[in-house]
Amino acid sequence: MTIAKVNLENAFSLFSDHWSPKIVGDVNDTQVKLAKFEGRFDWHHHANENEMFFVLSGLMRIDLRDGAIDVGPGEFIIIPKGVEHCPEAIGGECSVMLIERAEIKHTGNIVTEKTVIEYERL
Repeated sequence: MTIAKVNLENAFSLFSDHWSPKIVGDVNDTQVKLAKFEGRFDWHHHANENEMFFVLSGLMRIDLRDGAIDVGPGEFIIIPKGVEHCPEAIGGECSVMLIERAEIKHTGNIVTEKTVIEYERL
């Protein structure tokens, strides 16, 4: 196993697509992924996994069925399993670190054109 540090700025510069998480590390059965958000995602939930969104730049809104929560740079939010949610980048692109179980499908209980079948590793 190679031990290497990850420079987030460099890692984000390696891709430009939106809503397509990239794996940058593994911690036991959890993966650290980076994603760029632009516009609105799709309503979905994860039946068996919690999902963590850590905003590094930009502004993300998480719409929930009973309201919305804005998450800015340096802030994170954990969405419990089973909770329907819809992420959205507000006012432009948003860079996000996701910390989640390796087997999670980022579109949860739905399949759309945004669904990634196999995550790219940076």
